[in-house]
Amino acid sequence: MEPRIIELDVREDLKNKIEPFQKIMEAIKELKNDDIFILHVPFKPVPLFAVLKAKGFTHDEEKIEKKHWMVTFTKKS
Repeated sequence: MEPRIIELDVREDLKNKIEPFQKIMEAIKELKNDDIFILHVPFKPVPLFAVLKAKGFTHDEEKIEKKHWMVTFTKKS
């Protein structure tokens, strides 16, 4: 079975001072092993790394532009 890929861009939310944490938690709740969650943010979301690691995710981050980071989280068993 192909892994599911969920992509979420919260840059606009953060620009408008809207906290995206609940939106992120909602996006990942159905993910199974090997599924992928791609998050677009304006900064490196270091605190989120620990939260999602505790939920079984590994991550890779990439700085695309000055205010655009793409973080790829992969659900592991």
